[in-house]
Amino acid sequence: MFSEKKTNPGQVLERNIIGRNSSFVGDIKSDGDFRIDGKVEGTIKTSGRVVIGKEGTVDGTIDCSNADIEGKFSGNLNVDELLSLKATATINGEVVLGKLSVEPGANFNASCNMKGNIKALKNENRQQQREKTEKTA
Repeated sequence: MFSEKKTNPGQVLERNIIGRNSSFVGDIKSDGDFRIDGKVEGTIKTSGRVVIGKEGTVDGTIDCSNADIEGKFSGNLNVDELLSLKATATINGEVVLGKLSVEPGANFNASCNMKGNIKALKNENRQQQREKTEKTA
């Protein structure tokens, strides 16, 4: 009737927070999520989500699976899945992402490449090659 709560050993439940009055210079690597309400100069690498709060500022590089930005970002942003820009967000630099969500009012001054299009093109090319193979067989 009652079952044990099962946890995935690969699942990371930690959250890293850089507070409002904090600043950090350097490279950060973690499997957990990040919330940034202070200032970061450097590189952030995580397999989790990065949240930049309204007062947060990041100058550098971010590599993550998902990102929600309300504050300011300048540099190279690599998001494997979804980048969500809130109305107060300001983005400058280069962005590579899977999907993009932008609220009205956000400032997005960046070059943008979407990974999803590359996958779609590869799948389309594979389908065309299969069709050619089937026709010749």
